Amino acid sequence: MDASAEAPAEAVSGAAERLSAAYASGTPCEPVRDLLGTDVAAAYAVQDRLTTARLADGARITGRKIGITNPAVQAQFGIDTPDFGTLFADMAVPDGAEIPFGSVCQPRAEAEVALVLDADLTHERHTVADLIRATAFILPAIEIVGSRVRDWDITLTDTVADNASAGSYVLGNRPVPLGDVDLRLAGMVMERRGEQVSSGAGAACLGHPLHAALWLADTLVRLGHPLRAGDTVLTGALGPVVPVKPGDVLEARVDGLGDVRVAFAPEPSEGDK
Repeated sequence: MDASAEAPAEAVSGAAERLSAAYASGTPCEPVRDLLGTDVAAAYAVQDRLTTARLADGARITGRKIGITNPAVQAQFGIDTPDFGTLFADMAVPDGAEIPFGSVCQPRAEAEVALVLDADLTHERHTVADLIRATAFILPAIEIVGSRVRDWDITLTDTVADNASAGSYVLGNRPVPLGDVDLRLAGMVMERRGEQVSSGAGAACLGHPLHAALWLADTLVRLGHPLRAGDTVLTGALGPVVPVKPGDVLEARVDGLGDVRVAFAPEPSEGDK
């Protein structure tokens, strides 16, 4: 990238403050690209700053999420490259549980395959065999993405700075060995109270969910934060993202993995607020 396009340090600070205020208040903010431009490295610096602040407040990292792996999602957002964000323990929602209204800002949902690791991935360049050996089991997942940027008016730098638009995530509770499923051909259907709202397959995720996980593993080693045993990796959307409204109930089924379900609490009445 041309050095003239790099964002100054004060821009990183300003973007972090803007997003932090939106996170704390629940009120979306203006995009941060006016500060960061197209400097993706600066956007990740913002993400790192916000992650460090969360860790200082006692948060616990549980893994990573990969975003923008599905062509349909890329088309929706006008973005053509993956990104990643950090998962924290307070983002995890039990299978079938209800998410309180407003806990995720401007929520949308997407069905994914989750890998759970039992070995570190620290090589400069990983192979599929490395990844298979490091994976303890796989699960179906629903990621509830959320943007702290008003009206989801995002570019790559906006979403990267905003922790890849991470919100919450739900994992199925029946672990499946990786070798038992052909993830490339595994079909997915997501329904809202029985009505199909999204469908796809593993091939929609960078051609194969393991391709996305390899991209993440190599990228994190270069950045000095490799994937570790115990990490959960959300590998990316298998189909189009779905807007979420209060009172929705979503269920996703992935061939060979079973299903995963999440409910969203109704919007509180004026008397309950």
